[in-house]
Amino acid sequence: MTKTALITGASRGLGLALARSLASDGWRLILTARGADALEPVADRLGAVALAGDVTDPAHRDRLARAVRDHGGLDLLVNNASGLGAVPLPPLAGYPLDTLEDLFRTNVLAPLALVQAFLPGLRERRGAVVNISSDAAVEAYEGWGGYGSTKAALEQLSNVLAVEEPRVAVWWVDPGEMNTAMLADAVGAEDAAAAPGPETVVPTLRRLIEERPASGRVSHP
Repeated sequence: MTKTALITGASRGLGLALARSLASDGWRLILTARGADALEPVADRLGAVALAGDVTDPAHRDRLARAVRDHGGLDLLVNNASGLGAVPLPPLAGYPLDTLEDLFRTNVLAPLALVQAFLPGLRERRGAVVNISSDAAVEAYEGWGGYGSTKAALEQLSNVLAVEEPRVAVWWVDPGEMNTAMLADAVGAEDAAAAPGPETVVPTLRRLIEERPASGRVSHP
């Protein structure tokens, strides 16, 4: 039976790299990202369904849920879409709280809302959830308090979800530094270019999906 995955933030970076890998193995893909101009060519090349929109928007999440129903259900939810927050990265003493509220909506509440939307089907199909986290969730890096606090919250949600949902595999994955647009926004393009490409993380994610180890936190490499 063909398996179906929903990947958020799929137009670039790690989401795109994972989508390419799964497509090459015959997965049915539903891809979402905020920009249609970047997402739709990717989906066309991979034979995937493209639904551009913001995962913080309940109406967009409803569209994703309808697409999943139209394709018979979901085997894998990858919560990869993420925001960085205020840049240049500010200290917590001066962090703009309205920006932090928006960041929690993107990095914490939207992933949880998608999990809630798809849990019944994931239970039935013994599916899996991959939540992309960061070492900033567990380490104290100057300037990364806003972003790191959202990822710490996502990790604890994942941790509790794994206990509450034994029929669903839940992994929260720290991919390490990757050469992505987000890292470039945080540290500059030159420093970001020295980091490994996101495709180097894909084998770790594929191992989780294929071997289905116990739910838990996973660090790459």
